[in-house]
Amino acid sequence: MSDALPKRSALAPFAVPSFRFQWPADLSTSWAIEMENIILAWYILVETKSVVMLTLFGSLTYLGTVFAPVLGVTGQRVGNKTTYCSLRLGFAISSATTMTLALTGVLQPVHVFFIGIVMSVLRPADMVLRYAMLGETMPAQGIIGATSISRTTQDSARVVGALSGAALAATLGMAKAYVVIAGLYFCSLLLSLKTANKPVTQAARDARPASAFGDLRDGLLYVWRTPHLQAAMAIAFLVNVSAFPLTNSLLPVVAKDVYHTDQRGLSYLAASFAFGALMGSIILSRIGYRLPPARMMLIFCGIWYTMTLTFAQMPGFSAGIPMIMLAGCAHSMSMVPLSAMLLRTTREGFRGHVMGTRTLMIYGVPVGLLIAGPLIANLGYRVTATLYCVSGLMCTAWIGWHWRETIWRKDAPANRR
Repeated sequence: MSDALPKRSALAPFAVPSFRFQWPADLSTSWAIEMENIILAWYILVETKSVVMLTLFGSLTYLGTVFAPVLGVTGQRVGNKTTYCSLRLGFAISSATTMTLALTGVLQPVHVFFIGIVMSVLRPADMVLRYAMLGETMPAQGIIGATSISRTTQDSARVVGALSGAALAATLGMAKAYVVIAGLYFCSLLLSLKTANKPVTQAARDARPASAFGDLRDGLLYVWRTPHLQAAMAIAFLVNVSAFPLTNSLLPVVAKDVYHTDQRGLSYLAASFAFGALMGSIILSRIGYRLPPARMMLIFCGIWYTMTLTFAQMPGFSAGIPMIMLAGCAHSMSMVPLSAMLLRTTREGFRGHVMGTRTLMIYGVPVGLLIAGPLIANLGYRVTATLYCVSGLMCTAWIGWHWRETIWRKDAPANRR
């Protein structure tokens, strides 16, 4: 049962007891994930000496995203907390296995590719359940604030996780760094067990289709028939194809081949983007409830592409850092309102379906990566990034015009504060 929030302040969501456990649980998971991202991506690039293999590994980590809607439906049917904690147990087991392989000295690139496939199932589903838990336990007036604060778990992880992951791997070695990662996942599991549990009532069970696939079909139809949800999914797919690859999976290429730096330089680039995103999330936690979510989603998506395009043209490391930081801030101020809009405007009982469908848009990332690999090999990073950003700006403008009645008008439900 949701708790009332006393006032609109940056820390108001912590008045809800479940959130006080969910936030640090999500934080531990996010830090561990980002440490893994840096360590495993660098391992693949160094061991295989191939950008194509790096982009293939990055693509594999999204392979299991197709299961995210299914697990979102599972949460609705058997209870979000049960599914949420089961995923955290999966993270703990996976990290313990990788740690054991690294400590015994038998870890090979093929093992890391298999680990990437396992992560591709766990990570997207975990994001679905995080937001489903927020929608289930948080009052409506606190959703955008809670979403902004929840987003800081990912953004701070990219700062702390990236820097500490690189530092631990450089000083202690990959095997000992994984001991820390496994410890974070186990802490997350323990905290997740303390979150609130909203039992699935018999009436809710009776109202649902007989099968999970019928439930999933109803959720997809709900998204398809709701124009502002269509627009949000279009934006989500677009940025996953043409923006996320440039400032996430392809950063090792920028660090190694463009700026000619090492693993620490890569961590600074990743941390700078994340620091900007963290600042954006903090700003939204203070003023987000005053702003129209759908308009913010569009405006800052355009700014994100503009800053990423500028970053791609920077001549050196010191000039690139401020630009990627601004790109991170714009990214957060676009994606947080998108998620908050989905949670606020989605009918009760469909949040898991909608957030699961939103997670499917992550499939844009492997598409973007697989196209970018050959383009970078033939044209270079800067030309590829320019093509991606210009195309992204044009598509953002078209989405805003096509769905202008439902996502641009001030009185549209998607812009309700």
